[in-house]
Amino acid sequence: MWLSNFTLVLPDEVVERGSVRIEDGVIAEIRPEPVKIATFDGGGRLLMPGFVDLHGDMIEREIAPRPNATMPIDFGIHELDKKLAAAGVTTAYAAVSFATESVYGHVRSLETTSAVIKGLRALRDHLLIDHRVHARYEITNVGAAPTLERLLNDGAVDMVSLTDHTPGQGQYNNIEAYILSMSERRSMSREAAEEVVARRIAMRQDPDIEAKLRDIVGLSLKHSLSLASHDDDSAEKVAEMHDLGVTISEFPVTLPAAEEAHRRGLWTLMGAPNALRGQSMSGNLSALDAARAGLLGTIAADYHPAAFVPAIFKLADVASGGLPAAVAMATANAARAAGLTDRGAIAVGQKADLVAVERGTVHRIRATFRGGRIVYSDGTLHPLAAMAA
Repeated sequence: MWLSNFTLVLPDEVVERGSVRIEDGVIAEIRPEPVKIATFDGGGRLLMPGFVDLHGDMIEREIAPRPNATMPIDFGIHELDKKLAAAGVTTAYAAVSFATESVYGHVRSLETTSAVIKGLRALRDHLLIDHRVHARYEITNVGAAPTLERLLNDGAVDMVSLTDHTPGQGQYNNIEAYILSMSERRSMSREAAEEVVARRIAMRQDPDIEAKLRDIVGLSLKHSLSLASHDDDSAEKVAEMHDLGVTISEFPVTLPAAEEAHRRGLWTLMGAPNALRGQSMSGNLSALDAARAGLLGTIAADYHPAAFVPAIFKLADVASGGLPAAVAMATANAARAAGLTDRGAIAVGQKADLVAVERGTVHRIRATFRGGRIVYSDGTLHPLAAMAA
């Protein structure tokens, strides 16, 4: 199958009116000109690799869209699958949490998280895109360690991140702001919020934290999983995580943390919504500032997968390397950070996971291909044979 007359975003260049031949779900040939016999004519639209999302929180909102309104997990997975395909995501790591003290409550309980992972595994071969599991281990929640260890040994997890949301550091370094936020989000009194914050700070003193942390890290490395740290707020924190075996620094809070991650060869991951908006929703490091400084390695959906395309164009304006470099942040770089070498680039031998994008005031995804098969279309990209008929 030929995809012809597309503007190809290749690893190091953009080729106008190029063509890609797909065989058995893999890119077999690339030409710098249109071909006569093609299945699809792109009409000059951009063709990018499918996005590889290493951190997406969206499954929680599909199974619990409102407080006390829980949906069936398999239903939520299928709904998320459609939305991700429409956003150009072809490989998605569902970031599921073991954090019972989270503001999200039962959605991040051991029981719900285990059920979500079980559902993803059971449905994986029946979904539009490639779904994987990113287990977020809240290091103060030592009671979750046995469950995560079992899942790791069962091969049910594809990536692990180490999170520490203890108030007073990381993302929540401003305790007063955190108390106000918790009071609003949980609809509780200030006094009740202060009690929760005090309890969470006290949890950090648990003597079992370090031992359990090293157990989880050891198992993750034993199974050759990519390991990430979360919300690094200082060079010292990055150094500590690097020494544990971490290779990804996701959502660094400060510029010094991002600089240290870059210096040590870690992949620096930030949110596509941050890049699109030009700022962090928490007032932390801007993804655009990180890109300008040459520190940004990859972007993730975080909480809004539709942000990928507009974020790429924002990053293309500020990052060295222009559009190919910005696209790589959502594709090749993310794939390599996760240890995936078979996808992420328009290159011979790579999976034919592709996204057709039409530029405009609002850039639009017109079609998404996974393994050469259309998994999303808005109806504007038609097979030429069908049009001729």
